[in-house]
Amino acid sequence: MSLFSKQIDKRIAAYQRELIETHYQEVENMYRQIRGWRHDYRNHIQTMKVLAANGDLDSIKSYLDELDTDLSTVDTVVKTGNSMADAILNSKISLAKSKNIMVHVDAHIPVKLKMSELDLCCIIGNLFDNAIDASLSLPEEERLIRVYMDMKNTQLYISFTNFTATGKMEKVGKLFRTTKGDGHGFGLVRMDNIVERLDGYLSRNSEDGAFTTEILIPQV
Repeated sequence: MSLFSKQIDKRIAAYQRELIETHYQEVENMYRQIRGWRHDYRNHIQTMKVLAANGDLDSIKSYLDELDTDLSTVDTVVKTGNSMADAILNSKISLAKSKNIMVHVDAHIPVKLKMSELDLCCIIGNLFDNAIDASLSLPEEERLIRVYMDMKNTQLYISFTNFTATGKMEKVGKLFRTTKGDGHGFGLVRMDNIVERLDGYLSRNSEDGAFTTEILIPQV
């Protein structure tokens, strides 16, 4: 193995470790929040019983509004059925929202995947990072990322769409031209290599200011 290949392997290993550590921590925080709400549930019931016994309907309504807001916070997290997908999606959604990017997610993974968690993490992480980067060039009110994931027969289908300020992008070989530097290109190539190794299908399309990546990966 050449020195260059060893350096690439080290970069890949470091990148994978960072993704795993970051996104597993994110999903653990999510589950901790849910466990905390369940723990407090009995106390909430007791409090409302006391208010009801006193006939204090206004306080009950106010308390229920607070609980509704608290539960809505828990319910906004994405639950796909796959812990790694949950971790990476919720982490990136949080990052996108911190940059005032709206995210719409419809994701369901009802079966155990054949592909490794590392590969899934790298694919979703790169797709989301690219979508976030592209969205930052737009006014805040126009920033939007759409994510769809589900099983199509025996294949995992992943679709990411985001809007860009550059209109239709120029395609160079299999990839679209990027202005983000070598590191950004490395992520795209890494993702393409994973899809190819898994005998999957990848399509990129740039039309009318929207950029869409679609991936199909066999799971049998």
